Amino acid sequence: MDVIKSKETQTAYKTNEDLLSRFMASSCDMGFEDEQMRKFLRDIVISFILAGKDSTSTAFTWFFWLLDGHLHCKHLIRKEFSMLVTSCHHTHPLNLTFDDLKKLNYLHAALSESMRLFPPIPINSRLTVDDDILPDGTYVGKGWFADYSAYAMGRMERLWGSGCREFKPERWLDGNGVYQPLDQYKYLVFHGGFRMCLGKEMAYLQMKSVVVAVMHEFEIEVVGGGGTPERMVHPPYSLSLVLSVKNGLPVRLKKL
Repeated sequence: MDVIKSKETQTAYKTNEDLLSRFMASSCDMGFEDEQMRKFLRDIVISFILAGKDSTSTAFTWFFWLLDGHLHCKHLIRKEFSMLVTSCHHTHPLNLTFDDLKKLNYLHAALSESMRLFPPIPINSRLTVDDDILPDGTYVGKGWFADYSAYAMGRMERLWGSGCREFKPERWLDGNGVYQPLDQYKYLVFHGGFRMCLGKEMAYLQMKSVVVAVMHEFEIEVVGGGGTPERMVHPPYSLSLVLSVKNGLPVRLKKL
């Protein structure tokens, strides 16, 4: 709240590029009283901090666990970004631009597939503000909690077919190898509809950047073995607000 109040004394916030300034500039005409507006901004900023911290690191952990058990996927990811770096005439993957990163279709597919199987937030709850009827005819009363499990949905054969428990990035690619987003209500890792995560695209951009930077420099070997198809039957998860790997993910790094 102190940071927000200090921003209000700076008329430059309307032209600044930081996240809080952008929110303040875009919401200044929404009609809230000053204290209401400050609380609104506080809640928005806190949600971004919480959503982007533990969820992204959790997604990385499962991703590298799965890659260590699917070496052909690791090879395809490294091949894809190496070819992109060469074709864009960059000397290092860290020089890839936003538009360059969007061309990493297989990496995007692999990240999506990893989060389908191991969504950072495995269960979500919503509180109903009024009586309602769901599309399938189910009655929901005011004050009820409505829960859904992205973890369970990612393993439903009815939604994903007989290979629903397999790590298969190719399911996200068309015949030309281009990433194709699937039904948002089938893939609820980032929620859907009006509640779609505002940080979705930023999260993908961050994850692509980090994966490319790390894999360009290091070979990552999971101590005790990664997520092979056999180990995926009973994954070592620890359920809390996020879907953590039990006891963390010890790895050995080999400089390339």
